[in-house]
Amino acid sequence: MKNTYIVRRIILILITFIYLLPFFWMVGTSLKPDSELLTFPPKIFPENPDWSNYAKALEKFPFFTYLKNSIIITIGNLIGVILSAPFVAYGFSKIKWRGREFLFATMMASIMLPGAVTMIPVFLIYKKLGWLNTFLPLIVPAFLGGGAMNVFLIRQFFNTIPNEILEAARIDGASDFKIFFKIMLPLSKPVLALISLFTFTGSWNNYMGPLIYITSESKYPLALGMPMFMSRYGTYWNQAMAAATLTLIPTIIFFFVAQKYLIEGIKLSGLK
Repeated sequence: MKNTYIVRRIILILITFIYLLPFFWMVGTSLKPDSELLTFPPKIFPENPDWSNYAKALEKFPFFTYLKNSIIITIGNLIGVILSAPFVAYGFSKIKWRGREFLFATMMASIMLPGAVTMIPVFLIYKKLGWLNTFLPLIVPAFLGGGAMNVFLIRQFFNTIPNEILEAARIDGASDFKIFFKIMLPLSKPVLALISLFTFTGSWNNYMGPLIYITSESKYPLALGMPMFMSRYGTYWNQAMAAATLTLIPTIIFFFVAQKYLIEGIKLSGLK
């Protein structure tokens, strides 16, 4: 039994190292001086770290402009999903109405629809609305649930909350709105943290959306600005990796801040 435990731990450590190796390589390359970029055998971390790579990257790369755009888009998506997805999930989980199961199945089937199928029609709709080269195409969909998976995860969590609690609240005269805001949402912090992480990473790393709808370079988010930087300064790998490291920092901070709720949300959302 003890040997099995040790073997499992060793396997987990090896898998963790494999996943973290690209991150360590990125950070190490961002600190390498030009003289150590092409040394053989290659080293993950340099002997003489050069922190000026970050300053040089910020000089060539409009990081703070792209950061501001990414923050606007990401916060807009977070607000939209948190406001809309729980409402939809509550309707599918705790309110009985004709056609509920059919509509829920239809919504879940939409996950299998390739994004390329709807790309052109959606683009034409946004063009008629005059939303091209604005942040609206990247934010407004979040206020409609932000995707079927968000609704599914919250619904699964709501299903774990006993109906007896809701019935007792109704006997005391509570309306569905009061039940939703006073009971369901306070109990839903773990799953809301989980979909917040999915929404944050999805919005922060969204490349295709800005590429299609944004034309002004001053409105590029980091996900679109980084490839442009790489195409111009790709030979300066240390500076490019410094810019990539700066781009990744907000995601890491968000994960560690919400880590407690994320783990709990994963356990509670997908089991029932």
